[in-house]
Amino acid sequence: MRFAFPFCPAAGRSLCAVAALALLAPLSVASSRAQTGQADQHAALSSGGKAEAAKPDAAKPAAVEADATNQQSQPGVASKALDKVKQVAKSASDIFYRVPCHQPTGVPNTTGSLPHVAAKLAAGKPVVIIAFGSSSTQGYGSSAPEFTYPNRLAAQLRRQYPSADITVLNRGKGGEDAPEMMKRLQTEVIDMHPDMVIWQVGTNAVLRNLDPVETAKQVEDGVARIQADGADLVLVDPQYSPRVTERPESARGMVKLLGRIAALRHVGIFPRFEVMRDWHEKQAIPINDFVIADGLHMNDWGYACFAQLLGDDIIRSVGAIKIGVNVPSDVRTYRPM
Repeated sequence: MRFAFPFCPAAGRSLCAVAALALLAPLSVASSRAQTGQADQHAALSSGGKAEAAKPDAAKPAAVEADATNQQSQPGVASKALDKVKQVAKSASDIFYRVPCHQPTGVPNTTGSLPHVAAKLAAGKPVVIIAFGSSSTQGYGSSAPEFTYPNRLAAQLRRQYPSADITVLNRGKGGEDAPEMMKRLQTEVIDMHPDMVIWQVGTNAVLRNLDPVETAKQVEDGVARIQADGADLVLVDPQYSPRVTERPESARGMVKLLGRIAALRHVGIFPRFEVMRDWHEKQAIPINDFVIADGLHMNDWGYACFAQLLGDDIIRSVGAIKIGVNVPSDVRTYRPM
């Protein structure tokens, strides 16, 4: 594998060579691991979710970080070169560890049109996306912060639009559902004036036996307030996992409730429950390969695939804007995922 560093001037090539060696070390580890295929990763995950405790060496290239620290006192081109190396290393490690993900078959895509965020991305304007929710938004079960779904989504969008200023804020808090989320909706979401909000809600309502009628009122109120601020909105329904599916009536009821609210308010919904069920029932992926040992939260694979599918929806919406298919915000489109 060869790497070129066009940003290195002649005077600083010795320093860049050192940085290049630092970059190659973690990447060689990542490359060899990537070549072993999914079999090894599935074997690790099948051990009951213990794979989440391991932190991949390539995800945080220590050699590059240490070298950058030692060179902080050297201003100018050399420091910029090292900063560039760090960015390349982080991007490369994310690509190597981005879990392959197949789109579900037969699951309708109801994310719909995202005209506000898509138009801004198409025009190269700064974009702010807020991930709002509970523990699966916060990232419980992931092995490191960079592997939460909001950070995975941000990395995917930045790879797709490298010149864009994209901010994805994680506003997830474990154990919460609509009653607690509504108390912080104004300060943590609306006051930030985001271009898009991804609201994951309903799982804890199922687990805590909350009144579905009251939950519906709170979610409808929250949706109306987010829409009034002008943001695109996508609701995310509960995960398909043993702790949820052991309450089948409540789980199905929550999925239908959120679907009705999305249709009523003309907002998108990411059908996480059906997507995850497709992984297991149609793609024959063992539950332990995408859910950790607690039987509730997703692991790195689950978060990566969830983020990738959601990011693909955003990218498709940007593509539609670029070719002139500007769907009004009050129209939701249905198409095979």
